[in-house]
Amino acid sequence: MATPDIDYSKLRVLLIEDEEYTRKVIKQLLFQTGVRSFVEAPDGRTGMQEVVRTRPDIVFCDVHMGDFGGKAFLEGIRKVKIQGIDRTPVVMLTADANADTVIFAKEHAVAGYLVKPVSQQQLKNRIELIVGANPEMALRVKPSKH
Repeated sequence: MATPDIDYSKLRVLLIEDEEYTRKVIKQLLFQTGVRSFVEAPDGRTGMQEVVRTRPDIVFCDVHMGDFGGKAFLEGIRKVKIQGIDRTPVVMLTADANADTVIFAKEHAVAGYLVKPVSQQQLKNRIELIVGANPEMALRVKPSKH
């Protein structure tokens, strides 16, 4: 499949991560890729509220966070009855590659699984795959012809 042309500045990204430093690093990597519209959440509960409020194109979500972590967020978002929100692409971020977590992620239709620390190229590749698999999103984030 061809790599889609993407105007990254048109993407809306939600980053759910409880560690402020990690959130800052990932946000910087996304910014270097061209993403300009960010919403941040320090836990899955706040992340759920932000998904409903901001309707992001893609969510990057840490797996392990306090009492409302990535798994609870993923289960919750897949049950939301607002059109389209239940299909929001979610990329899980984790420091481990535990088989149970990978299986859980697959069962809940994640759009990817990245082991931290992530690189700018890994984030870019994952975004390209998500946009390439979503024709509606691809049209919206297509670079404008001047």
